Amino acid sequence: PSECAKVVVHQECKPLPTFFFLFFLNTTHPTQQFHTHFCTSWPRCVVQSGTRVKCFTFKKQQIHCNKMAQDSYNWLCFSFMVFAVSAETCIPNSLQPSVPEKLKAGFIISKVNLEHCMNKDIQLSSDDLDFAVQRDGTISTLVDTSIPPGGRTFTIWFEDQQSGQKWKMDVIMSLEPQEEQSTKALKRAKRRWSPMPFTIKENGKPPFPMEIERIGSDSSQNYSVNYRISGPGVDMPPVGLITVDPKTGMLSVTRPVDREQYPEIIFQARAVDPVTGKDRDDPLPFTVKIEDVNDNAPQFVGGLKLSVPEQCDPDTIVGTINATDRDEVGTPHTAIRYKLLSGDDLFAINHLNGRLITKSTALDREVKDTHTVLMEIRDMNGAPEGLFNTATATIQLTDINDNPPTFSQKSYAASVKENVGQGLILRIPVEDKDLVNTPNWKAKYFIKKGNENAIFRIETEPKTNEGLLYMNKPLDYEKDINVTLEISAENEAKLEHTSATWATVPVNVNVLNEDEGPEFTVPNLLLRVMENSPNGTLIGNYKAIDPETKSSNGIKYSKVSDPGSWINVGETTGDLKVANTIDRESPLVTNGLYNITVKAVDSSQKPATGVVSLYIEDVNDNNPEIQSKSLNICAQNNNLGLTTLEAKDKDGDPFSSPFSFDLGDNQDGKWILKNIKNETAELHQNKELPVGLYTVPVMVKDLQNKGELQTVSVRICKCYGGQCLAERNSSAFGKWGILALLLSLALLLLLCIFFSFACATKKEKVYIDDATDGMLLKSNTEGPGEEMMNPNLKVIPSAPAQLYGEPIISNGSGQGTLNSNVFLNNKIVHTSREMINEVALSDNYNGTAHMFGGNNYMESAQYSETWMTNGLFIDQKLNSYLTEGTDRYAGDIIHSYGFEGKGSLAGSVGCCSDLANEEGLEFLNTLGPKFRTLAEICTKK
Repeated sequence: PSECAKVVVHQECKPLPTFFFLFFLNTTHPTQQFHTHFCTSWPRCVVQSGTRVKCFTFKKQQIHCNKMAQDSYNWLCFSFMVFAVSAETCIPNSLQPSVPEKLKAGFIISKVNLEHCMNKDIQLSSDDLDFAVQRDGTISTLVDTSIPPGGRTFTIWFEDQQSGQKWKMDVIMSLEPQEEQSTKALKRAKRRWSPMPFTIKENGKPPFPMEIERIGSDSSQNYSVNYRISGPGVDMPPVGLITVDPKTGMLSVTRPVDREQYPEIIFQARAVDPVTGKDRDDPLPFTVKIEDVNDNAPQFVGGLKLSVPEQCDPDTIVGTINATDRDEVGTPHTAIRYKLLSGDDLFAINHLNGRLITKSTALDREVKDTHTVLMEIRDMNGAPEGLFNTATATIQLTDINDNPPTFSQKSYAASVKENVGQGLILRIPVEDKDLVNTPNWKAKYFIKKGNENAIFRIETEPKTNEGLLYMNKPLDYEKDINVTLEISAENEAKLEHTSATWATVPVNVNVLNEDEGPEFTVPNLLLRVMENSPNGTLIGNYKAIDPETKSSNGIKYSKVSDPGSWINVGETTGDLKVANTIDRESPLVTNGLYNITVKAVDSSQKPATGVVSLYIEDVNDNNPEIQSKSLNICAQNNNLGLTTLEAKDKDGDPFSSPFSFDLGDNQDGKWILKNIKNETAELHQNKELPVGLYTVPVMVKDLQNKGELQTVSVRICKCYGGQCLAERNSSAFGKWGILALLLSLALLLLLCIFFSFACATKKEKVYIDDATDGMLLKSNTEGPGEEMMNPNLKVIPSAPAQLYGEPIISNGSGQGTLNSNVFLNNKIVHTSREMINEVALSDNYNGTAHMFGGNNYMESAQYSETWMTNGLFIDQKLNSYLTEGTDRYAGDIIHSYGFEGKGSLAGSVGCCSDLANEEGLEFLNTLGPKFRTLAEICTKK
């Protein structure tokens, strides 16, 4: 029968040499008796030589046979030494193929007989990546590999997919014997050592030493040999574990061995000559496998602190409990079972993989936030004889938002004064059972109703989680005596696993009446007014009312700000009228708007302010104006030059651009306008013109055809580097020209004074001591004469006439204007074409200011003394001149010199010709071609 095909060695029997046996059982005799019963364990049985069977154990039946005679029971037992085979598998314990030294990929090593495993779903795998095993049992190589001289071993694992049990088979490969080449015949060598690998049990019990196996070499048949062993277990750790009888080759173990430390021991055996010590056979490695026993209890691995959300669904995974066992993998010694000893009302654990899950929905963190469970792990698949360990796992419930915030009161109330601006008016506390300072606890507040005008806002106090109600705008008692708000409290996180909703609460805000001042009907009034409206024109009315009486009686109005003083406000009526010319182009106007601030005060002197914005409508009161009226054109050989005219109009659209440009009369066809675009036009030479200064009248009109004739000065000049040479010369000599002009004016002033004294002084002979060096001497230099150094003459300081580089320009009538800001005594006096109304002289001059008939001048005691001393000296000189002959001062009269002769295009360059030219030294730019050539040579490059 098939159930009789597998037999194991009895536990009480010693290991025996391996042979095959045949077992035949005749069941035809009618008197044959079988005593059978089902057994749960698989003890081992022994078949001894002869006709007596001691014990058979099969997978399903255990058969006991008493002494049986061949002639009475008609059955025959042929018994031999028992071959040990695993009762738990249908495959052999080991496979010992012989293979070549070099193996190619795909080489078939052997095939496992799986005929007895037809009814099992077995999965096969190899622990060596160089080899593979197929489902039919075929073992082959995956890559090119080689076999060392000592052989090579790997393991094939078999796993029953139905029961989950695993078994292994050792594949022990050895090299094929080499064929010896001879002239006569080829001989194949045979294996010379016995036996093959064997096992010893872990933690064996005394007595020691214990014989375990005998080794032998074929060379012992022809020679006297001694056996020697070396390597691990002999002279390497574990040292001295295995010994050998040199004569017989019997191996013995000297002490227990721990498989978890040494799962396998491979040592080398040699057969040597007793006298010479020469090897009589090739050394051969032997493998001793240590058979595992269950001597290690499983251990917990990893942390035992787990967490799971509260209110989670059943079967939610809490975590996995990990355990390990040091015993041999794939045996019942490492088959661990998990079990809960406590906490199984809320949690469950998978017995095979240790996965911990929830069983109940009653996990509420607010009731109990931490749970502990006692667990047991036991090997031998949880059998009572298995080793075990226990540990406690801590399960922390994490918070979810299953509790909305709730208000401690059903309603809240607050009181505020009217017209009170921003401020805190109420604190609203809430309670939340969720974890503090998490999004499940933190509250957010919303005003659901009653805040349509955005008068209130509500915020969250981070520490206390309270709602803080603030005022954004003041309330008016006359409009709202009471305001009812509806406020809701929510969390930052959404609600989970609860049917509760966000709570709301009413808040009543009472407004307290206050005596308040007047209020303008609108805080900002917009009115339109035409530019240049006549004074007295009524623009509009801006009134305020008393909110208590709803009347404007007794309220007075005034201006707070009116930058241009353009508007008058009626004191009792609030009428707005034009007071001065309204100019839309004034810098006080921004985007056509001009703002004034009006103040209203009631009988209790409580004020109110409002803003009136005047939108000024534009009128066409400005002509387009050419921006630059002095232009240059560089003279070019055989090319007509051009320049660009640009005009601007202060008025807005439609009273400004695009402009029209036209030339005035009397141009003789010299100029022509081209490319007129919006605000620009190009002025072109219509014909070749000589170098010089030309005036060109240009008529510029706006879109409404309003404009005026303007004159543009155009200079045609030779250029260097894009700049007129005349300009370069003028800039180089400008300061000297200004100095010459000032000296000329000073000389003219002295001559006027001289003639005024000459006409009014009696001709008396005055003797002057020439030793004082007070004589007027002829000087052809522009510097001061020797008489200017006379100590009798006092020089007038020039600071009053020119303060900090800014000249006071006289108009000849005793009046002066300043073209810029003037610093006097660290004080800025802004003139801008106005008469000087205030002059503060520096302490260096000790001066005072006087005003006569609106004409201002400066007089100083120091200046008066200086002028009197100089005047007396000049009087003496004039009297001396009047009494002397004309030849006395003949050397001081004006002489004509430097005359260039007739026909000169430039005329005379005498000193007097310069005074007649209004442009100062500009005449140098219009000299003849000969002088231009000289000027170009002398000009600095």
